[in-house]
Amino acid sequence: MVYVFFAQGFEELEGLSPVDVLRRAGIAVTTVGVGGREITGSHGVTITCDKIDSQVQPEEMEMVVLPGGMPGTTNLEASPVVMSFLDYALAQKKWIAAICAAPSILGHRGILDGREAICFPGFEPALEKAVLSSKSVCVDLSHGFGVVTAKGAGVALEFALTLVACLKGKDAALALRKAMQCSE
Repeated sequence: MVYVFFAQGFEELEGLSPVDVLRRAGIAVTTVGVGGREITGSHGVTITCDKIDSQVQPEEMEMVVLPGGMPGTTNLEASPVVMSFLDYALAQKKWIAAICAAPSILGHRGILDGREAICFPGFEPALEKAVLSSKSVCVDLSHGFGVVTAKGAGVALEFALTLVACLKGKDAALALRKAMQCSE
């Protein structure tokens, strides 16, 4: 199961692209609202999440995904449930993915220490112990588990396809890329 956490003020493309693309790939995804089922993004789009944060447990988790946006990122970081999912992912060596401002959460928690990572310009100070990348989407497999980070909304589709590759392999991501008419 992939859990995508949504907090008030999330960046819509960064949250919904992974949900859409992962589901197209046949991967089980649960959208989780922090503090409620209805969450409004930074551009006024309101979504109804599958569950609220108090209804989910990390034991079934294969990956946790954190979209960026402001104040969405700040609201995610303030959530004890989101932090407990990150702790579980670390302990169980599960995938962690974050885009835009959300990699700053990982940086603050030391998850990116010594890892190649990227974030939205201006959030680099939170990644001070990471190896900053020039890539738009980074996959780091060091430390015994994978972390995926991405730059921002403009690479949300590439981020989502990378998540498919991480969970189902490059061939599955390539087939989906072709089916969706994405350039290679």
